[in-house]
Amino acid sequence: MSRPEAIAREICARLAADGFTAYFAGGCVRDRLLGYPPGDIDIATDARPEDVRRIFRRTVAVGAHFGVVVVVEGGHQFEVATFRSDGAYVDGRRPESVEFTTAEGDASRRDFTINGLFFDPAGGEVLDFVGGRADLERRVIRAIGDASARFREDRLRVLRGIRFAASLGFEIEDATWRALVDAAPGIGAVSAERVRDELVKMFVAPGRLRAFDLLDRSGLLARLLPEVDALKGCEQPPQFHPEGDVFVHTRLMFSLLEGDVSPALAFAVLLHDIGKPPCASVDPTGRIRFNGHEHRGAIMAEAVARRLRFSNAETTAITEMVRNHMAFKDTPNMRLAKLRRFLARPHFDDELELHRVDCLGSHGGLDIHAFLLDQRARLANEPLVPPRLLTGADLIALGWKPGPHFRTALETAQNLQLEGRLQSKEDAIEWARAQTQSGGDGPGPASRQPG
Repeated sequence: MSRPEAIAREICARLAADGFTAYFAGGCVRDRLLGYPPGDIDIATDARPEDVRRIFRRTVAVGAHFGVVVVVEGGHQFEVATFRSDGAYVDGRRPESVEFTTAEGDASRRDFTINGLFFDPAGGEVLDFVGGRADLERRVIRAIGDASARFREDRLRVLRGIRFAASLGFEIEDATWRALVDAAPGIGAVSAERVRDELVKMFVAPGRLRAFDLLDRSGLLARLLPEVDALKGCEQPPQFHPEGDVFVHTRLMFSLLEGDVSPALAFAVLLHDIGKPPCASVDPTGRIRFNGHEHRGAIMAEAVARRLRFSNAETTAITEMVRNHMAFKDTPNMRLAKLRRFLARPHFDDELELHRVDCLGSHGGLDIHAFLLDQRARLANEPLVPPRLLTGADLIALGWKPGPHFRTALETAQNLQLEGRLQSKEDAIEWARAQTQSGGDGPGPASRQPG
């Protein structure tokens, strides 16, 4: 038994000792029955919020109006919610009011039957008022009660239903699916942050392809990521892309990602070619071309990431991966200094994985991938970009006057350092001294080597 579960059991026991009923609720019960380690353990009880706050020393009333109090015990936080039934939903997100009720009444307000289960830690009994155990055995996602009403109450539930189906490998029951498709147009009323969080949970996990397909079939992909939907029918030159159009290529790449991945990588794969439709052209030989699509795509990808309220760091990572994905073809011809900088980029591991699935999702050749793995292994025992041997202070000490030539000299010296042609501080100083013009005004022509 994990420590969080042991603490959750103790919370339930303390509530019971005070005369209240307390159960584990929702997803943790579902996961227990499926044999998965439970994530966050939520607790449902007939104790009122004021009772919970009286019994436990450290609490946070995050939603006392809705009967939710966070109990802090042993360095862990547990949501303790009073059994409730919900009043009218007017904003497609939360009820205007709640009434405290029984465990059965609480179960009936939840989204899907597999999430409407309770577990009594004292007696070891699962309480099922909604048929959730049977649906777990059938591997079915089914809305509790009227599916259309459940989706109207909280429009995000259409994404949750798809996420559960994808992550668990379950089918969505027919009536629930029809209601989900009917409710899909309302997804625009959901905040970008809530949508992003659901999409991230879907796409970082191994069930990502199933989620992608269900989003597409339901119409949600076109509403949430119209730039990806627009890839359908965008034809590519068959000699390089025998797999089909850009949408087929992107979907295939998505299927080739392995295990859990970062949100930035998942979205970079989805968005890496969204610049192709606006850049498509046919040259005089009849070949389809997408000149500059990586740069147009980077601009579009940044707009998508900001629309979904990704952090600045994740937006930058997604955008840079899209912008740089065509640069890999040039790496075998790069000078060593440029190659080392390329390998040292902050998101290189994700970029390399994007390159791998890009190749496997098209022509199938992994020669550049193998080359880069070999180069990185060869340089593994030293910093790819070590501290500079030559600094501006060194140039000033040699009598140089600060100016634009400083940058040229310092970059050239670093290139020589990265290529092993300057190996010590003394080498760098001697090189700089050799570049000095008479009078010490700056570097001579020899310093203007290509970087």
